Amino acid sequence: MVSSHGARMYRGTHFCFSFVRNPFDRIISAYNNKIIELKETPARMQSMGLFHSMPFGLFLEVIASTSDENLDIHLLPQSKIICLDGQLIPNFVGRLETIDEDWNTLQKTLRRERLPSLGKLPGKNVRRSPDKQDIQNYFEDSGFVRIITDRYGEDIERFYGNKRIEELIQRQ
Repeated sequence: MVSSHGARMYRGTHFCFSFVRNPFDRIISAYNNKIIELKETPARMQSMGLFHSMPFGLFLEVIASTSDENLDIHLLPQSKIICLDGQLIPNFVGRLETIDEDWNTLQKTLRRERLPSLGKLPGKNVRRSPDKQDIQNYFEDSGFVRIITDRYGEDIERFYGNKRIEELIQRQ
């Protein structure tokens, strides 16, 4: 793991890659894990005004009104993490929603570039099954959808531009 500045410096001599996640799914995951499951909300999130078991709508409002500089990394738009000055840093970006297929594509790209294999895809921090369809329950309110599309619009456009918002909410 390196900063975006460090990654940009390495880009000329190293192969950089990253995986992104559907912003709707990512927010539900952060909410469930950091706000609902944990008894004590992490300090960085507390400093944003987030607290244990807070209502989902209030959670979204806080995220929408918090500057990027003050957002916890779990809530920061992914484009702010892997882009610098509007330019994508990684040579390859895959999606968590298609991770098996994208991991295979990454492995083929590494072979073509004569770089070492990364081996089998590790399974870490898996809490929600791929077939879980709870996103649409959280986003029945069109105002909530608007908050996400406004706050994470660059992520949606850059990484999911070929998907309709409804498809992202339905995890298609």
